[in-house]
Amino acid sequence: MNKRMVLRTLGVVLRILSLLLVLPIITAICYGEKRELFSFACVAAGSFFAGSLLLIFIKTKNTVIYAKEGFAITAFTWIIMAAVGALPFVISGVIPSYVDAFFETVSGFTTTGSSILESLKLDDLYQTSKSMLLWRSFTHWVGGMGVLVFVMAIIPNFTDRSIHIMRAEMPGPVIGKLLPKAKSTSRILYVIYIALTLLQMVLLCAGNMPLFDSIVLSFGTAGTGGFAVTSSGIGGYSPYCQWVIAVFMFVFGVNFNLYFLVLIRRVRTAVKSSELWCYIAIAAVSTTIITANIMTKIPEMKTFSEAVRHAFFQVGTIMSTTGYATADFDAWPNLSKAVLFLLMFCGGCAGSTAGGLKVSRVIMLFKAVAKEIRQMIFPRSVSKVRFEGKPVDDSIIRSVSSYFVIYMICLLGAFLLIAFEPFDFETNVSAVVTCFNNVGPGFSAVGPMANFASYTDFSKIVLSFAMLLGRLEIFPLIVIFSPHSWIKKNNK
Repeated sequence: MNKRMVLRTLGVVLRILSLLLVLPIITAICYGEKRELFSFACVAAGSFFAGSLLLIFIKTKNTVIYAKEGFAITAFTWIIMAAVGALPFVISGVIPSYVDAFFETVSGFTTTGSSILESLKLDDLYQTSKSMLLWRSFTHWVGGMGVLVFVMAIIPNFTDRSIHIMRAEMPGPVIGKLLPKAKSTSRILYVIYIALTLLQMVLLCAGNMPLFDSIVLSFGTAGTGGFAVTSSGIGGYSPYCQWVIAVFMFVFGVNFNLYFLVLIRRVRTAVKSSELWCYIAIAAVSTTIITANIMTKIPEMKTFSEAVRHAFFQVGTIMSTTGYATADFDAWPNLSKAVLFLLMFCGGCAGSTAGGLKVSRVIMLFKAVAKEIRQMIFPRSVSKVRFEGKPVDDSIIRSVSSYFVIYMICLLGAFLLIAFEPFDFETNVSAVVTCFNNVGPGFSAVGPMANFASYTDFSKIVLSFAMLLGRLEIFPLIVIFSPHSWIKKNNK
């Protein structure tokens, strides 16, 4: 393990964090929020100073990063960003408990959207502390594409072999480069990301949404995060704005590589993506089932267009793991709730800002099962799993299968750790599933109209690490907690 390079990279990250805090500082100045300005300024100055100390006193000639260093840098970066990013909430008194603030910030950076803030508190903050609400949603936007991808995009000559960092941080079973250099890839991804975010802001403003709301909600949609800024959530805005947000949630759940292919005019290659069509098909079937179910079971659902809008929005928000809500789907019929619960596991496409298992993994898992069944029936047959028109190497299938096993073990472990909480089974199960898959709302006591404030500090810490495990796809955190990663081997 190249420990010095890991520490130097964390120094860069701390400096970048101080830069990110400039946006809420400007917001606090614009709205005259002196208490918030002081808290953001203190944390920004402290973060810059700590980062500078690491860069001054930690020197190394070896800047090469291998897979192990990539995992360690990624894991430590996300923990430090959440730990430091929580401080403005505590210093300002907006969230007095550090554990609560840590939970909220982890939920922000991991684009989960689970919150400990009550509805009345949100309305109060909307009137008195807009800079805190902006920082809360801005963490979604930064975490959506990845903190280190952002660092690579703006820092020249960041490090050698940066692709190992991208593979550790970007969600999905296989991460490749769009261009020969990882830095060029990260810049292209962020250009697309910024352009889509700005387009959504413009369209929301065109629907008479206040500018501040359009900014913070676009941050949340782009990062597929889902922090609401008022007690009414997205249901408080016009149907037009709800449709805009729903469509963009779906768009940000698509593999960003496909948008790059469209930019270079390889549209036919992009539209041939089997993952894309599977993603669309799952969303279409789920929307159809839920629309029919709520039309027949909920008397308040008076028109077909209203039912389609609510169904598509909730399918989009769960499948893209954004977490916004236009309705209390916890009160919907069991069939609709069952469909949404299954979508929590599925997630969006690989290479998107969405969480969950990813559609590509689900496809490969089903194809691997089908292959095993064929071989049991026809033992002498030889077949390969194919994905996107190409044969998939057996090592990738093993990797996907292993990830699924570890994924289920982590889910069960987290559930057992919070099982002592005085909530019903549905609440605890959905709390773990929604946090691990970075979705946001669950069911029952953690439904879309509720929050996680009633959990104990211990459970909030468990759920915070469940969010980190899900966003980083487990392995980076395993690496930093494994003793073998830090043992220096003697070459004989």
